[in-house]
Amino acid sequence: MQPLKDRLIAKINAEGPLSIAEYMTICLLDPVQGYYPTRDPLGSDGDFITAPEISQMFGEVIGLWCIQTWQDMGRPNRLHLIELGPGRGIMMSDILRAAQLDKAFMKAVNVTLIEASPALEAVQGKTLSSAPCPISWAASLDKAPQGPAIIIGNEFLDCLPIRQFIQKDRFAGRAGWQERMVAVDDGNLRFGISPASISETVQATLPAAQEDAKDDDLLEVCPASAQIVDQVKARFDRDSGRALFIDYGPETTEFGDSLQALKRHKKVGVFSDPGNTDLTARVDFGALQELARAVDLPVTLPVPQREFLSKLGLEMRAVALSRAQPNSKDKIARQLHRLTASDEMGELFKAICFQSEGLSLPLGFRELA
Repeated sequence: MQPLKDRLIAKINAEGPLSIAEYMTICLLDPVQGYYPTRDPLGSDGDFITAPEISQMFGEVIGLWCIQTWQDMGRPNRLHLIELGPGRGIMMSDILRAAQLDKAFMKAVNVTLIEASPALEAVQGKTLSSAPCPISWAASLDKAPQGPAIIIGNEFLDCLPIRQFIQKDRFAGRAGWQERMVAVDDGNLRFGISPASISETVQATLPAAQEDAKDDDLLEVCPASAQIVDQVKARFDRDSGRALFIDYGPETTEFGDSLQALKRHKKVGVFSDPGNTDLTARVDFGALQELARAVDLPVTLPVPQREFLSKLGLEMRAVALSRAQPNSKDKIARQLHRLTASDEMGELFKAICFQSEGLSLPLGFRELA
């Protein structure tokens, strides 16, 4: 079969440059040669590692957060626990183990996993084969069962395709932005820039911070984030719920290129091996708040992962685990450091929560935006 890189080059030669969002979508989701449909990318043998793979404590305290949220929602008799991009199913397994502390919660809950990778779906099925509640899969959030819901996405938003724009004439304002594209030069993939200004429709999607741009500043926008916010809004207009997202990125919109490719836990070139590297970009939490406010969806201020997990009792869980497993005390301390230290995941990663009208401030957060 022709390598994906060659297919991309042929497509660009025939049809013209691709947006970075189009390039990411093909590389990550092509059904035959895309990154996610063809492999399990997680863990020490994969290309990256996530918090649930680092320590069971991460999912356990989120399980307690789910119980508290269910209580805040009025303890509905039926609750859909929906996870976006559930990896190997490890976090959900840890969530459900901790959630068994509340038998009434477990009686109410059904789990739905939203997964694009057949390979990972098979792994999730094995991980959750003895789960204490029903498990099902759905192709997308809007295909998940209706009703009161808790939605969770850990390191999900950073995988969504982004578009990049460069300000070429700051005095022209929104009309000064031109799109960065993926082109072909001398038979190789490379970045280029569209000669025309972006359309007024695209201009309207830019976050307010674009007004502060200087010439040659680069701005990243994630159209799929807007779709997620719209889907959450539509769901929470019908039924009560909360949607918790944890990911890496700044609290407010920042300029700069954050697109990166990962292979075997190391950064490689974005065009080095299409379809065989993970492509991610930082999450713009400032833009997420803007998107939510634009559709009147209640949203919290983002908080650092360190603060969020601490308020959920992570340190207390670490102490309890160390007492129960004294031979693992040093390992548990290293896991705690990895999740919460400012030079590890503690400050780089943030948590944000959307919710239906009328709910109180969710556990772990400071205030609603």
